[in-house]
Amino acid sequence: MNEANAAQVIVDIDETNAKQYLIDESFKRPVLVDFWADWCAPCRTLMPLLEKLAQEYAGAFLLARVNADRLQPIASQFGVRSLPTVILMKDGQPLDGFTGAQPENAIRQFLEPHLPKPWDALLDQAAQLMEAGQYGEALSPLKLALEDSRQRPDIACALAQCYIELNRLPEAEAILDGVRMADQDAYYQQLRAQLDLARNAARAPEITALEEQLAADPDNIDAAFQLALQYQQHNHQREALEVLISLLQKDREARGGEVRKTLLDMLAALGKGDPLAVEYQKKLYRLLY
Repeated sequence: MNEANAAQVIVDIDETNAKQYLIDESFKRPVLVDFWADWCAPCRTLMPLLEKLAQEYAGAFLLARVNADRLQPIASQFGVRSLPTVILMKDGQPLDGFTGAQPENAIRQFLEPHLPKPWDALLDQAAQLMEAGQYGEALSPLKLALEDSRQRPDIACALAQCYIELNRLPEAEAILDGVRMADQDAYYQQLRAQLDLARNAARAPEITALEEQLAADPDNIDAAFQLALQYQQHNHQREALEVLISLLQKDREARGGEVRKTLLDMLAALGKGDPLAVEYQKKLYRLLY
């Protein structure tokens, strides 16, 4: 396989390209250097595994193959004493390595700390959206990153921050409640304080009055509908949707269909891919059909 193949996934090193791929390229991405020889049986076992992983990772690292017999000065420069020897280059320096044939899972474990994580691109996308104040749009990549990373606490906190900025306080609290005590760092504590402040500021006088009225008269459809509108106006999306769903559970044509239309308008305002919109679209569908 030559150096122009597979979008620079695997290259064969010679005297003319050694600096370009072993040194210069390592400032752009990790370079996995495989020192091998034709007579080396373990080399023939190891190389197909390295090639398979290089193809699988699709350019996250470069596999550079060095025939140690033909390129003895390079092998000596890297201190190679036995074959196969594999050295990981980063920023122009050897970072890690191993000798001898290794099983595939061991090679994966060797590579993992040095390669970009699958969720890094999602985090970059979310960070840009949050910086632009587009917190609703940041929810989807953050939720995917949180799932892919198996609930990494800093990603959970970033998701909670988005929910707080959107004034979706129950979702924020649920996320923060799931963070282990050992992971409750300064960022977590800051978000907890923000959540408490937002909760204390959440109750506008109009909302408080309607909640008290509804508590005294639970069957007052007009008060419940007005409460939902107030929730929506003050950006309490989940509370507003829950009140409207509760009204439709009692009467699908509540207020002459106005409740259903208002619910659909709120869902449309949230956006098609919003997790909260999806949740209540399912509830509405189950209720109506």
